[in-house]
Amino acid sequence: MPQDVTFDLPFSTPVSPHLEYARERHLRWVRDRGLVRSEAGFEEYCSWDLPQAAARTYPYASAEDMTVLMNWFSLAFLFDDQFDANRPDRADRITEVARELIVTPLRPAGTAPRVVCPITEAWAEVWAQLSRGMSLTWQTRFAASWGRFLTAHCEEVDLAAAGLEGTLGVKEYAEFRRRTVGIHHSIDAGERSRGFEVPAQVQAHPVMERMRDLAADVIGFMNDIHSFERERRRGDGHNLIAVLRREQGCSWEEAADEAYRMTAACLTEYLALEARVPAMCDELALTEDERLRTRMGVEAVQHWINGNYEWALVTGRYAADKDTAAAAAERAGRGSVDDLLSVG
Repeated sequence: MPQDVTFDLPFSTPVSPHLEYARERHLRWVRDRGLVRSEAGFEEYCSWDLPQAAARTYPYASAEDMTVLMNWFSLAFLFDDQFDANRPDRADRITEVARELIVTPLRPAGTAPRVVCPITEAWAEVWAQLSRGMSLTWQTRFAASWGRFLTAHCEEVDLAAAGLEGTLGVKEYAEFRRRTVGIHHSIDAGERSRGFEVPAQVQAHPVMERMRDLAADVIGFMNDIHSFERERRRGDGHNLIAVLRREQGCSWEEAADEAYRMTAACLTEYLALEARVPAMCDELALTEDERLRTRMGVEAVQHWINGNYEWALVTGRYAADKDTAAAAAERAGRGSVDDLLSVG
């Protein structure tokens, strides 16, 4: 099955020693903030094991910061599941809430949201913690990547609401997936997790820009492969395997094989660029401190590629055979048991 598909990654990444400490506090937080409201919803949420994903992608965060990062993870995943294809008006509400999530990092930290629901209130709290100690340059970079991700999510919801989901060609889909996967701001958060910032001239260099794009491609395509059974259960055409099968007129197995090949090709290109990082540092005449922060920035990318991969192989979110309230919701055109976009 697709969740069992493995890749040969040339690097391994550590797991935070604060996993269990932060998990306990995080699960209490999602309950207290109303992000899971029913026992069925809580059971489903726990099966995803997002704390493990955070512990693998941000292994050097402090115990308290690990809790903040887990809390942030929950918002993106739970928001992603709020669309109900049987209610076109829901797309308008998702856009309204997404707009609020986008502008939150552009306001003074701690500002109360204008659009009120559990997701927006929780994000205002998390952003005040996530942005603490980071420069305006970093905050602006994160906000731009976060905004592109949420805008793409709304575009995806609009396509589904209009019955146009799965109509993109492979090239268009790959470019769109790079935005919907939400990796650029996730890599940015790697800097916050260790209290450093990649030098601005490095972030702007074509080598680093392409590495970040390729990391998004690799992770997005891996995610499509591992989550395929879940998305087929939901009737979700926003998946590389489904796009390849439709465009090439091939079998599901052939489409999955091609998706694997595309992912491996992106990984190969990424590794070739990673090998050029020392030469890039020489070209930019970086100081020792700048080189160290650059290496840490590359590690942040590696943590996301490998950490997300290791989590995807075991998370209950992508399980093929599920007989739960959440699976029933997925088959009915929804991805969530609980409504998080309404007040009350």
